[in-house]
Amino acid sequence: MPVLPDRDVIDQIIAGHYADPFALLGMHATDNGLQVRALLPDAGAVWLVEQQTGRRLVQLNCDDPRGFFSAVVPRRKNPFRYQLQVSWRDHQQIVDDPYRFGPLLQDIDSWLLAEGTHLRPYERLGAHLVTLDGIDGVSFAVWAPNAQRVSVVGEFNFWDGRRHPMRLRRENGIWELFLPGVPAGQLYKYEIVDCYGNTQLKADPYAFEAQMRPDTASLVAPLPEVVPSTPARRRANDFDQPIAIYEVHLGSWRRHTDNHFWLSYGELAVQLIDYVKDMGFTHIELLPINEHPFDGSWGYQPLGLYAPTRRFGTPADFRAFVAAAHEAGINVILDWVPGHFPSDAYGLANFDGTALYEYADPREGYHQDWNTLIYNYGRHEVRNYLAGNALYWLERFGIDALRVDEVASMIYRDYSRADGEWVPNYYGGNENLEAIAFLRYTNQTIGQAQPGAGTLAEESTDYPGVTLPPDANGLGFHYKWNLGWMHDTLNYMKCDPVHRKYHHNQMTFGMLYAYTENFVLPISHDEVVHGKKSILDRMPGDAWQKFANLRAYYGWLFAFPGKKLLFMGNEFAQGREWNHDVSLDWHLLEGGDNWHHGVQRLVRDLNHTYRHHKALHELDFDPYGFEWLVVDDHERSVFVFVRRDRAGNEIIVASNFTPVPRHDYRFGINQPGRWREALNTDSMHYHGSNQGNGGVVESDAIASHGREHSLSLTLPPLATIWLVREAQ
Repeated sequence: MPVLPDRDVIDQIIAGHYADPFALLGMHATDNGLQVRALLPDAGAVWLVEQQTGRRLVQLNCDDPRGFFSAVVPRRKNPFRYQLQVSWRDHQQIVDDPYRFGPLLQDIDSWLLAEGTHLRPYERLGAHLVTLDGIDGVSFAVWAPNAQRVSVVGEFNFWDGRRHPMRLRRENGIWELFLPGVPAGQLYKYEIVDCYGNTQLKADPYAFEAQMRPDTASLVAPLPEVVPSTPARRRANDFDQPIAIYEVHLGSWRRHTDNHFWLSYGELAVQLIDYVKDMGFTHIELLPINEHPFDGSWGYQPLGLYAPTRRFGTPADFRAFVAAAHEAGINVILDWVPGHFPSDAYGLANFDGTALYEYADPREGYHQDWNTLIYNYGRHEVRNYLAGNALYWLERFGIDALRVDEVASMIYRDYSRADGEWVPNYYGGNENLEAIAFLRYTNQTIGQAQPGAGTLAEESTDYPGVTLPPDANGLGFHYKWNLGWMHDTLNYMKCDPVHRKYHHNQMTFGMLYAYTENFVLPISHDEVVHGKKSILDRMPGDAWQKFANLRAYYGWLFAFPGKKLLFMGNEFAQGREWNHDVSLDWHLLEGGDNWHHGVQRLVRDLNHTYRHHKALHELDFDPYGFEWLVVDDHERSVFVFVRRDRAGNEIIVASNFTPVPRHDYRFGINQPGRWREALNTDSMHYHGSNQGNGGVVESDAIASHGREHSLSLTLPPLATIWLVREAQ
């Protein structure tokens, strides 16, 4: 190369269109000796300084008034460490030249990233505070294989894309650059000249922190330290453990009363965690807290998968919130959305001018329901990005489980599409084979890298083997939301009691498939929005009957086989639909004791009783743990069943879903003796009519329902009772 590059080359790099800046800038051996070249727009004088001695060696010539400088180093043949002394209009500074540092990505990282098997891509991609050659700074790396040029821009370079173009690693399409002296907290983006020559600004897909919406820049932030798992946390996710989940949207659980502003992660760590612990829930599930542009998406349209939202504080604040939950003995589940992402210009859409993260064909890559884009699960880099993100939350924040949103929309190519609007798979079917492979890979990876961490699938179809291991042709989830059970039972409950006898099977049908998957029984956020009414408001009858129906239903829910989930507000019977823009209606619990207090106390007691008795949770997924005692009493809308633990201890659950008390109701039992009423949803304590069995009832040697012994009970109106056998 000649001493001075061609004028065209200088014009290109100043204009920001030179794709290989390291070939031009920095220190190079030429026929005339070592030459140093620098691009420093707006600089006055520039001197080359030997780093070791601090001695000025030579002043660089200004070869172009737009800021291109160069100089030949006299009497030096071997490259050495150097700095640049730059005179600006009003001050001088010593700067380290980013173009004197070698490649950043190691060969093994390049290999694994290209192969799609890099477990922790976030350790290499994104912005990382590092020290290279004794110099503190930030290592930037971004995948944009079809871009013509990528620069990192930010507060540190006046958002000027000319100043810091990046090196392209052609073997994997990753652009990288180390910028000395950039501290934590600096805002940045990537300026990308895409394959069509258009310039666009993109947030970092791997950013660990993001600006508060509506601003969209990424923040330089340290990679969070690993949070070690504990045996207690791992054990709490097991199939034989009580799991009662409190589902929460952090932005609307509670707000400041003076200005209606959000509570911070720090405030939530005290108020929310204390409340969840007092209520007896074992787990808290957070609607997505990944950074997202639109409040009304509730977090389900995220664009900063690696950044906890700034709405409530910093990543460190969120880590402290999770730690506070663990301190209180509560596991944390994070709602995770690998199914789609919004098309905002600063995000992943057409990242380098091409469909990089999404499918190119809109029949595959566009979600009609949500106006969002679908990840291309067939690309190794995309799989890395998503599976790595799952591990990131589990390892770096101590999240205990992930609930995966809308699995059905991922695994079916014809999801919510008419004929002709979708592309069949390789075999002509409607399954998205790449998405299925991705889910299996992710669940398997989590199982190997983070044993004890759980995954829960929101899967609304009868796709087989959602909770089977991948090597048994399953998807590998630990649990599946039982949406069929939820719809059936809620449809039954909204019927007028006089008509319930015609819908009896809606309450029993769930047992026909109860052991096909490991189920969670969810009464979730989707059931209290979009005109569906609140759970309380779905109940028929006058106010007394509505509350009684709800209490009876909760008694049924907490006793039925499967883990439990209640969305916030359901635990005290909020009367209106959930509104994400305001706080829950906590005022309903102000003043004198009322029906809402009653439901809240009931849920607290249900949780604690459910956790105390192994019979109610130990064999959720084993047929031995459940038996019908009365299943066919359509006329009276009565159901009676037994829950059982491994040791054979039984709890009897009896529900009367009519407003008529059933006196002297006799049914056969397996174990004679004295049975104590452990819970009665009609108790005056819960603002019921206080009918029941006076605490204890003794069995009779009277045959009934094919059994030698039986109980004769009073079944209160619109109520569920739990009976525990006393020790003989």
